[in-house]
Formats: sequence, structure tokens, C-alpha cells
Amino acid sequence: MPNLHWHIKQLVLTCVGFTAVNLASAQTKAPDIPFEKRTANSPTTVLANQELADIPQFIVDPFWPKPLPNNWLIGQVSGVHVDKTDNIWIVQRPRSLAGRDIGATLDPPLSKCCFPAPPVIEFDQSGNLLRAWGGPGDGYDWPRSEHGIHIADGFVWLAGNAQGDNQILKFTMDGEFVLQIGSPDQSTGSNDTDNLGRPADLFVDVEANEVYVADGYGNKRIIVFDTETGAYKRHWGAYGNTPDDEPLPIYNPTATPSRQFGNPVHCVQLSLEGHVYVCDRTNNRVQIFQADGTFISESFFEPDTLMNGSVYDLAFSLDPAQRLMFMVDGMNSEVRIIERASNITQGRIGRAGRSAGQFYSVHDITIDSQGNLYTTEVQTGQRVQKFRRLSQ
Repeated sequence: MPNLHWHIKQLVLTCVGFTAVNLASAQTKAPDIPFEKRTANSPTTVLANQELADIPQFIVDPFWPKPLPNNWLIGQVSGVHVDKTDNIWIVQRPRSLAGRDIGATLDPPLSKCCFPAPPVIEFDQSGNLLRAWGGPGDGYDWPRSEHGIHIADGFVWLAGNAQGDNQILKFTMDGEFVLQIGSPDQSTGSNDTDNLGRPADLFVDVEANEVYVADGYGNKRIIVFDTETGAYKRHWGAYGNTPDDEPLPIYNPTATPSRQFGNPVHCVQLSLEGHVYVCDRTNNRVQIFQADGTFISESFFEPDTLMNGSVYDLAFSLDPAQRLMFMVDGMNSEVRIIERASNITQGRIGRAGRSAGQFYSVHDITIDSQGNLYTTEVQTGQRVQKFRRLSQ
């Protein structure tokens, strides 16, 4: 019997030793990934080339913004913009919150928390809440699905992208209604000069008193209105063509580029030289125009991307030449840092995920005077993140 115990003991020790040796051996076959390459764990910029020392580095601020009061909860955050005082404005979708999220509003209440926050929210640089307002009211038609926001000349411009959202709105910064362009459920298509077609984004040229609208989820155009009267100015489609509402084939990366914008026409930005940049999201491209709609050029980004596309929104760096573009990509879950002159991607921020610095359906981007970036997420991402600029 003692001999049997001894043999069993030796067998156990042999097996344990064998297991330990194999684990150690397995570990030696998986060398550690250098810190700067750990995109899964690090929100800092991953450079396309390590010699690109002049490309800025960013890191997420996981404590921005600060918790909201009143047990408020935000839903899908569809838009973000920075005003001239460096305060950060978001527009979010209270109606995107699930019943369990707003259990305190039900009768009887499901729980102690929470309540939907107002759609429009302003934060300061530290993440403190400054103002919150919005929703249906007298004299205007609030959108069914909040989408774009733009702050200019002391006013807040808003758009919506649900079926029947055929209008844009202008408010004071305290939420007083000023102007509505278009009416819900009235659009007759991409050549209607009175109504929008589920508009996605806006940009105000303060000097020209013009608001450019990326129009949108229903229409396939850029349209321009007077900011004071709402009067129609001009509109155009891809390549400066007259827009056409004929159905388009599903994007094919090997096909000839579409002569029409796809849906949605998702962003519009004006550069300092007065060029109009347009995000043709599902066609994975940016088209550039003169202010009168004359076509200049186009560039493609992650052209093999299917479904929702790769070009969601963009913001320019603040140097006089606006050397860089920061582009959000909701399908590939990243922010690209692009050299504007060459349209070459020089760096990337983030990856798919729900941790701080990662993205789930990243949707919109803006930049403040210090070069910090702010991004928003829709679907179940439902947040705004701040990426602090560390260098350059």
C-alpha cells in the first residue's frame, strides 16, 4: 500500500510539473506587445509611421463630463459642437432610452432612477453642466429624432433625421425659438427648395449669413439658406450635379464611384479658405466644393467598408493652414488623423469597445481652442467623450 501511495504522489507531481512547464512554454511564444501598439488597451494615438513626431497625441479623460444632476440620463448623443467661449454643446435623444433606463418616470416607478435629460446640454471645459433645454414647444416643430447641432454667432442650430423631419431650427443659447426652415412631412425630394429631407448636419458661415445643410438621410444634397430670413440660396448634389432621387445600388468598392451622393449626406464643414467639405458616408468619401457648389475634388477613406460607411464627420486642426483633419468612422470604430493636403491617414485613435477611449458607433466630432477633441456615440454607445491633446 505505501508503494501505491508513493507512485500516485509521483504521478501527481509529474503531471503538475508537466503543466507548469507547458504554461511557461506557451507564455514564451506570445511576446508582450509594445505599449504604443496596444490599441486594445490604450486610447492614445497610434501613428502610421513612428517618424511622424509632429502628429498630436491624445488620451481620453474618463471623468469628463461630470455626473448630471436630477438623476438625469442621456441617450444616443448624435451631435457635438464647441462655441467661441470653448463650452461644449451636445444634442442627444431622450426618446432613445429604454424603459428600464427611465424607470423612475413610469407609473408605478420601476426604480429610483432615472429621468431623461433635456435634448440640448452645454458643458464647460471641466465637464460641469451649464445649461440644458429643448423638446417640443409652441411656435416650432421639434424633430422626432435629434441629429445635428451647430453653434454660431450666439445661436444654436438643430436638425433631425427621422421620417418626416423636414425642418431645421434656430434658437438662442438659452433655448428661445428664433427661426424654423421647412415643415415636417412636407418634403418633395432633393430639389425641394422649401423643405429639408431628414437633414443630418449644419454649418453657419457667419460672414455670409448662410447656413449650409447636409441633407441628408432622405435627400442627396447640400442646401444653403439665409440665416436671418430662412430664404433659399442654392443647392447641389455630388460633383456639383443636380441631385437625383432615383434609387442607388448598394455601395460596391470595385464599382465606378456614384455620380450621386448616397444616404446619408452626413456632414458639412467649411475650411478657412472657404471650401465646402461634405461627408458622403456610405460611399466612403469626402467631396470638396467651392461655396457656389463647383466641384473641386474627392477622396476615399477605408474604401472597402460596407453597410454604414466610413466617413461620418470631420473637424479641422486649428493651425492657420488647417493641416490636419480629424475624421470619425462609426463602422471601423476609430478617429483618423488625416493630412489634409495629401489625404493620407497619419494616425488613429481608439478601437471598437465600451471602455473609456474606445468607441461603439462613434458618430460626431468637434475640436476646442486647445486642440482637445470631443466625440459622440449613438446606438447603445450613448455618451460623449473628451480626448485631451498631449503634444504638438
